Amino acid sequence: MAAAERGVLFIVASPSGGGKTTLIRQAMDGLAGRGIESHFSVSHTTRAPRSSETDGVHYHFVDRVAFEAMATRGEFLEWAEYAGNLYGTSRAEVERRLDGGQDVFLDIEVQGANQVKTKVPEVVKIFVYPPSYEVLKERLSSRGQDTDEAIQRRLRWALREFGVGGEFDYAIINDRLDRAVDALVGICVAEHHRTHRLNTRLDAIREAFRSALERDSTP
Repeated sequence: MAAAERGVLFIVASPSGGGKTTLIRQAMDGLAGRGIESHFSVSHTTRAPRSSETDGVHYHFVDRVAFEAMATRGEFLEWAEYAGNLYGTSRAEVERRLDGGQDVFLDIEVQGANQVKTKVPEVVKIFVYPPSYEVLKERLSSRGQDTDEAIQRRLRWALREFGVGGEFDYAIINDRLDRAVDALVGICVAEHHRTHRLNTRLDAIREAFRSALERDSTP
């Protein structure tokens, strides 16, 4: 990617257990092979870390008082409460990465997506669907992180998220990971070829073409 090019901001949302984190990370590897640098934004949360999670890698873990102070100062690009915990995306981190020419992926809930859209109108929103109720239930159960009651709450919430997902720019059905990764990579590559993102380079090509034509046309 040319250094002068601003990165593209992508929201990838799905119900809990939809597989979006794995999907994003594998798509980032695919984009790197095409010369497109990307960054997976690390959210702030008031949720307690799980035993397998590392602060600053999986989330920035903060207490509620610190989180609410950051929100009051307008430091979040978006923030929302989900299952009793607060989650937010640092605006400064995202803008720094985009200005540096990196694509940025946000793994956020659907209720935060509209907040981002109002602040960054050019954001690209992608919703990842599980192929069926049974598959999503199995994925949630196999994680071993939630009680049966919590799983049912997540499944009910997923149905509400589907309604909002219909307003997103793209949809990916995560029935086979390899195909879902290919779809996400394809979307990202295509977004880099939108005319308005290439205007600087296109203007240079047109101007060079015009100058060369005038030179060759001069007797």
